[in-house]
Amino acid sequence: MGKARIWKRIILWLLAGIILAAVVAIAADRWISWKTAPYIYENINDLPPAEVGMVLGTAKYYRNGTINQYYLYRIQGAVNAYNSGKVKYLLLSGDNAQHSYNEPSTMRKDLVNAGIPASKIVLDFAGFRTLDSVVRTRKVFDTNGFTIITQRFHCERALYIAMEKGIEARCYAVSSPKNMFTVRAREVIARLGALADLYILNREPRFLGPQESIPAPQTLPANVPSYPAVTPEELNVLYPEPPATAEKPAKTGTGQQAPAAP
Repeated sequence: MGKARIWKRIILWLLAGIILAAVVAIAADRWISWKTAPYIYENINDLPPAEVGMVLGTAKYYRNGTINQYYLYRIQGAVNAYNSGKVKYLLLSGDNAQHSYNEPSTMRKDLVNAGIPASKIVLDFAGFRTLDSVVRTRKVFDTNGFTIITQRFHCERALYIAMEKGIEARCYAVSSPKNMFTVRAREVIARLGALADLYILNREPRFLGPQESIPAPQTLPANVPSYPAVTPEELNVLYPEPPATAEKPAKTGTGQQAPAAP
C-alpha cells in the first residue's frame, strides 16, 4: 500500500471523527435545550414566585474595558424579579478567586444602587462554576425550588445540572446581546463539559462548608446594612462604609477586568 493511500485513509478517518464529534456535540446541546424548556420563563408575569432568586455571576467588564451586556441584563433581571414580587431574596453567586476580582460584591453594589434592600441580598463567594452555584444554593444555603436568573442558553445548562442533581429549580431567562454567536458556540463545549462532570467525573462543588439558611438570623455590626452568608468580620473588610442611598443610581463598578465569557 502506497504512502499516498495511507495518508488518504488517515485524513478520511480524521474527517469522520470530526464530523461524528460535531454531531454528538450538537445532539447533546439540543437534548439539554429540549429537556429544560418547560422550566424556563422569559415573561416575568409567567414566572412562579419563589423565596430565592439565584443570580449567576459574570464579569462586569470585558478585557478592553467595555461594559458586559450579559452582566447588565442579569442585574436588570434580578431587579425586575424582586420588584415584581417573584423572589423575596437575591442570592448572588460568583467567582471570588482573586482579591482584585469579586463578582458577588460587584453585583451587590449595583443592586443596592438600583434600589434593592441590602437586607434582601445574600452573597455566595464560591460560585466558581455553574455547577458550584447550583449545588451550593441547595446544599449550603438550604434552598430548593429556587429561581435561577441568567440568559436562556445559560439557563438550560444550569437547569440540566439541577435536574441531574435532584434539585428543584426554574429559570428566569433575561435578554441576551444580539451578537452572541461566539458565546453560543462556546456554550456547546461548556455543555459537553457539564455532561462529563455529571456522568464521568462525578464532580461536586470545590467548597461546601456549613449550612446557611435563607433567611438566616445573624447579628451584624451597626455599620453593616446587610446579612450575607459570610462572617461580620468579612463584611467589615468588604464594606467599610454603608452604600450610597441617593435617589439617582450612582455609577458603580469595581474596575476589574476579566475574560469576556458570560
